Amino acid sequence: MTLDALETQSPEERRAYQARRLAETVQHARERSPYFRRTLPAVAESLEQIPITRKDDLPAMQAGEPPFGGLLGVEMPGLARVFASPGPIFDPQGPEEDYWRFRLALAAAGFRRGMVAINSASYHLTPLGFMLDGAARSLGCVVIPAGTGQTDLQARIAGSLGATAYLGTPSFLYTLLKHGRDAGAPLRIEAAFVTAEMFPESLRADLLREFGVRALQGYGTAELGCLAYECPERGGMHLHPDAIIEVIDLETRKPAAAGQPGELVVTIFDTTYPLLRFAPGDIGALAPDAPCPCGRTAPKLAGLLGRTGDAVKVKGMFIRGAEIEKALKAFPAVARFQAVVTREQHQDQLEYVVELAPGATVDPAAVGEALREAVKVRGEVRVGVVPEKAKRIDDRRVWR
Repeated sequence: MTLDALETQSPEERRAYQARRLAETVQHARERSPYFRRTLPAVAESLEQIPITRKDDLPAMQAGEPPFGGLLGVEMPGLARVFASPGPIFDPQGPEEDYWRFRLALAAAGFRRGMVAINSASYHLTPLGFMLDGAARSLGCVVIPAGTGQTDLQARIAGSLGATAYLGTPSFLYTLLKHGRDAGAPLRIEAAFVTAEMFPESLRADLLREFGVRALQGYGTAELGCLAYECPERGGMHLHPDAIIEVIDLETRKPAAAGQPGELVVTIFDTTYPLLRFAPGDIGALAPDAPCPCGRTAPKLAGLLGRTGDAVKVKGMFIRGAEIEKALKAFPAVARFQAVVTREQHQDQLEYVVELAPGATVDPAAVGEALREAVKVRGEVRVGVVPEKAKRIDDRRVWR
């Protein structure tokens, strides 16, 4: 497989390339983005002089300066689509073919021209389905826009159309392959790119042992697009050459050494949505600097280690304590709540425990429907006891 020229740059070439792109993006942001016109220093001699913008602040920023908090770098007619993530957070899409830069990640996972790829990522209001769709089509793949759910239908369509590639979450890949096998019509998946949730080694091993599928993963966000991706050699995810990713020590706020956990702060070179030093809320660590046998020269992200706020990703979607609390205000009978996240058979499980006021009653089904509408993830509601100072979201999953 031929690598992209950006993937084989020397460290000096990469620094020069990213410095040039950064200067262009900063100039554009200062001229076209009201938010950065206010916040960027008159002269920014280093990246560290640019203030950090946090994802957790986006809902308030967008509500105060609708619809994008002053971050947009073009006029609205210049957009291709607008998405709405829970929060709510509005995410714009520019007009480029592979706007979110997932093409390199899919190529590393073995996607190639002529493949038929079933895309099981969501196309509904959130951008992941379109992110992966556009990247696959830029490589010459034929895409089946399946979206989420309807496992039986997806398995039948993938089999009928001879799908040889998969896009989506790793847990649904396992479910889809298992369904096809159990139905006596095993799928012939040769390349799989997974994202949007943790990919534990136990699931990776089960996919290979049970189905012969070698899945590679990538890391990205709705706002920033693709930021890092695995190559066949694995051992971490190569940083995307069109993004600058800093790992900031949680205590000293200085750059963290390789292997040391820190907050991820990202800068992308995008004129549509010029996010400079944007903190998506993830904690990660850089891998030790070592040549990769695949030939790609970019440093690697060793892995994601958690979140800085109370947002937790469940079934590929973020749920937030504030959103749950807001939805439950419609039910005065609920005195306290806790969302409990567990994992069984490679599938996330979500349960809402609600404690009622003395003598009060509530319809758990109605509460569950209101919460599903608010956070876009279905969970079971159980009336019980919640400790007074319990965390709003209790993530009990163990990743192995």
